[in-house]
Amino acid sequence: MTTARLAPRTALFLPASNPRAIAKARGLAADMIILDLEDAVRDDAKASARAAAVEAAAEGFGHRLCAIRVNGVESAEHAADLDAVARSACDFLVLPKVETAEDAAAVGEAAGKPLLAMIETPLGVLAAADIAAVPGVGGLIAGVNDLCAALGIPAGAGNDGLMLSRQMIVLAARASRVWAIDGVFNTLDDPGGLAAECRQGRAFGFDGKSLIHPNQIDVATAAYGANAAELAEARALVAAATGGAERFEGRMIETMHVEQARALLARNRG
Repeated sequence: MTTARLAPRTALFLPASNPRAIAKARGLAADMIILDLEDAVRDDAKASARAAAVEAAAEGFGHRLCAIRVNGVESAEHAADLDAVARSACDFLVLPKVETAEDAAAVGEAAGKPLLAMIETPLGVLAAADIAAVPGVGGLIAGVNDLCAALGIPAGAGNDGLMLSRQMIVLAARASRVWAIDGVFNTLDDPGGLAAECRQGRAFGFDGKSLIHPNQIDVATAAYGANAAELAEARALVAAATGGAERFEGRMIETMHVEQARALLARNRG
């Protein structure tokens, strides 16, 4: 699936069971709001959270994209979640722990929504290319916490052990021209660490960052956005290009570079 919409620079997870968080999200600068029915919701609150997610999606989040993360395919809540998503006004379905293209295809068809597949296990990483190629899959999200646990990476060890997995997720997404969203940063009071991880993610080729707290939005937006110099260079490159290979400010450019510049301007409304 080629995802025509601009990829979100920031995708904020919040519990669908928290009405105050939902109300606050309508005034936040995140590009996508993901209403979570899975890990962030207690078992005894699943049904009410499901109803709240449908209601919140119907009200909408202004210009922000809205997604609902359902419980996984092996969960007792999964079928009810899919039914709720299918009749909701959300833009995307987020499916956790996707390990096969078959599961992605079946869930996407049942919900009737574009699917964002969370890659959270070794099997998921190895199958990421097949998952991304499923019609109806709009993107991949790196599920770094579960992936760390599955790989045996100690808590607090950083994400160095995930470099290959994250790069494979980007590679799979790019092969099918779908979005690639990096995983969450768990420390809430370390903006420097968040900025560094965002810069690394952008260097890997990720489109944006999934977030767990509103105070992470500005840092991630800045890292995945473009500064004034980058925007000015992109405008100049597009204006100067006449087609084919040519010299621009001491380097060679061709059609690919012009397309990249136009995409950067569109993403940053430049």
